[in-house]
Amino acid sequence: MQRSEMEDPVADSSADDTEIQSTAASEMTNSPKEAVTQPDGTPTSNSQAEEGLAEAGASSASCDMAEELSRQLEDILSTYCLEDGGVGGEDAAVTNGQPDGVEVNGLSEKEGGKQEEAKLNGNGCTEKDQKKLQDKKKVKGLGKEITLLMQTLNTLSTPEEKLGGLCKKYAELLEENRNAQKQMRVLQKKQTQLIQEKDQLRNEHSKAILARSKLESLCRELQRHNRTLKEDGVQRARLEEEKRKEVTSHFQVTLNDIQVQMEQHNERNANLRQENMELADKLKKLIEQYELREEVRDTKIKDEERRALLEGRIHLLNFLFYFVFYSSQETTMYRSRWESSNKALLEMAEEKTLRDKDSESLQVKVQRLEKLCRALQIERNELSKKVQGVSTGVESKPETETGSPSEATDSEEGSPVHQNSAETPRTACSPACHCAPDLEAETPREVCSAQD
Repeated sequence: MQRSEMEDPVADSSADDTEIQSTAASEMTNSPKEAVTQPDGTPTSNSQAEEGLAEAGASSASCDMAEELSRQLEDILSTYCLEDGGVGGEDAAVTNGQPDGVEVNGLSEKEGGKQEEAKLNGNGCTEKDQKKLQDKKKVKGLGKEITLLMQTLNTLSTPEEKLGGLCKKYAELLEENRNAQKQMRVLQKKQTQLIQEKDQLRNEHSKAILARSKLESLCRELQRHNRTLKEDGVQRARLEEEKRKEVTSHFQVTLNDIQVQMEQHNERNANLRQENMELADKLKKLIEQYELREEVRDTKIKDEERRALLEGRIHLLNFLFYFVFYSSQETTMYRSRWESSNKALLEMAEEKTLRDKDSESLQVKVQRLEKLCRALQIERNELSKKVQGVSTGVESKPETETGSPSEATDSEEGSPVHQNSAETPRTACSPACHCAPDLEAETPREVCSAQD
């Protein structure tokens, strides 16, 4: 029942929200029409301004109320959801520490529920009853096991075998007892954990009840707020409808005015077209005249360019004529000079050949004179030796008388002083001496070298 009560206000609040959104959308759609249809932007009357102020105040109040409600809801969620998350984390940590908590969860819940009920009725009585029940179950189980054991022992023949069988059975029962004790400890731990979980779940349940009560109060407030918003939306819709009608009428009037203006503009456009056509014809004529003038100007410019080219060519031809005339004169002058220089060269070559012949004949004469000079020098040397021999023979006679004159003469002949004295007549030659041809032979050599 409580869940249904919770769901109903939530559904009402969602329906109210959808209606509010639809009204807001209609307002948004109607607002651009107003913006389009009222280009002047001037208010129609003072009542519209008052209505706008009232709407602004209502919208601000609704926004404040919505903010307060959203803040309260966030506080509730932050307080209760965070606590639930912390408890859930602790439970998960406890169950993760247990290896087989999931498989034995249903059984443990049932056992925990029975034990809690027994605690509520009376802790001491329940424990005694449970012990009695367990003892009865054990006795029943032991009776069956004893009968089975006696049957197995009757099958054995010797008492030793029976004793060994009893020992084996005892060892098996000990192991089973130990395993049962271990399982009992594990189950006791799980029982304590489940008790803790149950306590936590009770606390969470109480918190959830508180949160539900707060959420119900919030939902009621939201319903009230939504109702007020609905009423405001209906009023706004009525006002917007009235405004829309006014705007449509104003829009129709403006459309009629625009149509009239369009007709006037069409007439003006027709007149302007005719004027434009006339102006286009005038422009075409002016363009044709301008093109003719351009052609005439181009022809004049071309004629002037041709004249300038012809004058330049004439100047070039005159320059070339004078250049050719002066160059021909220069060539004739240089040709005459070349011919005269050729003649001079030929004459010089002939003179050179003649002088070469003269120099050859003179060289032959010089060679002959040199040979004669050498022969004369040889004769002179021989004669000088003979003269020295005669002079030494004349002087040897008085020296023999005095003693060893020959040795003195010999020493004088071998000495360089005597030789110089003997050769002194060569320097002081007479005009009729034969040394003169040497000088004559040297002079023609100098003359030949100068001519070359």
